Amino acid sequence: MADIAANTKARHQAAAEAKHLTEPPVVKWILIAVAVLFIGLMVILPLITVLTQAFSKGLDVYLAAIRDPDALAALRLTIITALIAVPLNTLFGLAAAWAITKFRFRGKQVLVTLIDLPFAVSPVISGLIFVLLFGAQGLLGPWLIEHNIKIIFAVPGIIIATMFVTFPFVARELIPLMETQGVQDEEAAVSLGAKGWRGFFKVTLPNIKWGLLYGMILCNARAMGEFGAVSVVSGHIRGETNTLPLHIEILYNEYQFAASFAVSSLLMLLAVITLILNSLLESRMEKQLSGKD
Repeated sequence: MADIAANTKARHQAAAEAKHLTEPPVVKWILIAVAVLFIGLMVILPLITVLTQAFSKGLDVYLAAIRDPDALAALRLTIITALIAVPLNTLFGLAAAWAITKFRFRGKQVLVTLIDLPFAVSPVISGLIFVLLFGAQGLLGPWLIEHNIKIIFAVPGIIIATMFVTFPFVARELIPLMETQGVQDEEAAVSLGAKGWRGFFKVTLPNIKWGLLYGMILCNARAMGEFGAVSVVSGHIRGETNTLPLHIEILYNEYQFAASFAVSSLLMLLAVITLILNSLLESRMEKQLSGKD
């Protein structure tokens, strides 16, 4: 009886402490209102503005802006850049996360710091670095000209600049996930005879698949919307080196506002698709983690 009374008293005390720590309802609703207001002003209102301005001169103008050869070329280049940059950054992210979380070696912290470098460097500065490296007057410029290799003001420069600003996303998503999982599963697989690539595909990859896809989606979103670094290395050549963000800037500077917002709606559509996929993956990850718990 004494134990029951003690447990009951402890539960009541815990409930009283929880009630004491709970914020008043007015505070909760104020915080919710502030969050909703901020999202409305910073996210919803700009999206509505893009759509209204895109169709401000009618459907014909909207379709003409999207069907314009320069717009289609910009869309094609944006997709090609993402299709190249995302898989390569995925391979790098897998290799970097595997090395950092599964092995001990000198310079590990330096590698982690270098992975975060694109987050600290301005995209414009990173584009300028590639110009100083691969440009005609750059470090490798004379050699590239001699061998008739064009990187700056061409598609290869756009791909390289995009890869630089997006390569941390996959690695940064996988490193904490793989650190949390530890190496127990891999060690068990090795003890059962699953070595090398077989252990990776049978054990490691299934454990990180949702985090990997999440990182790839973030990487793809940044690749398609990158402006600063690409703007420096592209040369703004219509129909050749303009991605969608650069094409939108040109239209806006030429006072073709309806056309610029029409093309912007394509990027907005890609962003919405990214958000939907992001939410689905987060839900799957939460279910996976709760199932393991």
